[in-house]
Amino acid sequence: MTFGVKDVKYKDLFCYLSHIHLMGLLDRPVIVRGPLGIVTRKELLFVSMFIGLLVWSTSAYIHAMFATITTQSASKMKEKVWEVKLDSMALMLGLVGNICLAFLFFPVTRGSPLLRLIGLTSESSIKYHIWVGHVTMVFFTAHGLCYTLFWAKTHQISQMLKWEKIGISNVAGEVGLLTGFGIWLTSVPYIRRNVFELFYYTHHLYILFVVFFILHVGFFYCWITLPGFFLFLIDRMLRFLQSHQKVRLVSTRVLPCRALELNFSKTPGLNYNPTSSIFVNVPKISELQWHPFTITSSSNLEPEKLSVVIKCEGNWSQKLYEELSLPSTNHLQVSVEGPYGPATTHFHKYAKLNKLTSYTRSKMFIFGLT
Repeated sequence: MTFGVKDVKYKDLFCYLSHIHLMGLLDRPVIVRGPLGIVTRKELLFVSMFIGLLVWSTSAYIHAMFATITTQSASKMKEKVWEVKLDSMALMLGLVGNICLAFLFFPVTRGSPLLRLIGLTSESSIKYHIWVGHVTMVFFTAHGLCYTLFWAKTHQISQMLKWEKIGISNVAGEVGLLTGFGIWLTSVPYIRRNVFELFYYTHHLYILFVVFFILHVGFFYCWITLPGFFLFLIDRMLRFLQSHQKVRLVSTRVLPCRALELNFSKTPGLNYNPTSSIFVNVPKISELQWHPFTITSSSNLEPEKLSVVIKCEGNWSQKLYEELSLPSTNHLQVSVEGPYGPATTHFHKYAKLNKLTSYTRSKMFIFGLT
């Protein structure tokens, strides 16, 4: 039995449509209301795999550590069996926390090709950073509490002041844990939405967290976490070089409902897709704050202009609104980073477009095209 060219084409088309149908099924949400927000089937699958990795690692560490704990071995160390198990449990929590920390920085590498390789954007991957951050801090906090309880019960509380040049440094671990705990507390939704500046500036303490983490465990144990952090540093440096250049603000418009439209000049070769976003920095308002906004212009219809719309809700956008309301704003310096966005098709092919608009405290209009 032989197949012609048409049969091969139909077979390829069938495979392609089957793939599209399967991806559509995986992208459908299964959880809409919950602490994790909207979760698709694909995300639920990967979350299950991640939880499976943590459960397997925990059980493997416990089995290996508890297998050597006996009454005789505990008596040689002049400790009780449960105290030795508590010591091993504290170590296990720290080791599993290291596994979580290894995944923490990957979702926040905005320009990394790894995100595009697995079909993620910088916006959609933020929630994975939040999820992994919560799990990481739960393990590290339990790790510190178990060791503190162990030292208190065995009358070794002086171990908390131990700083070894070689090996484990307890003081460095305590400083790193307190730093991470401060970042964790200021990341709760209430503070992030109502006191964004506190959340933003406190998050820069991640540098101290990583430094004291390395001083705590040493380079031998921290190797598993360094690839993600190094990738984040490279991405951060490239973004810094891009954002160091100033862009020209062509015009501004004050829109109804206390909204602003900013129009920047751009090179005609800069292309982006619908729902792409940029990060905007106005040094006159804040040299450190960068806020994301969805691009409202089309790179095809307006090749020399890039536009964003800003709703005045937070302190930063309110100051920008007041600044642009003044008559002498033609020389306002602005820096832009991006654009970032999914590799979507051109929207001209669609017969119907639905525009969805949203903002959080600050910062963004989101225009979704379907």
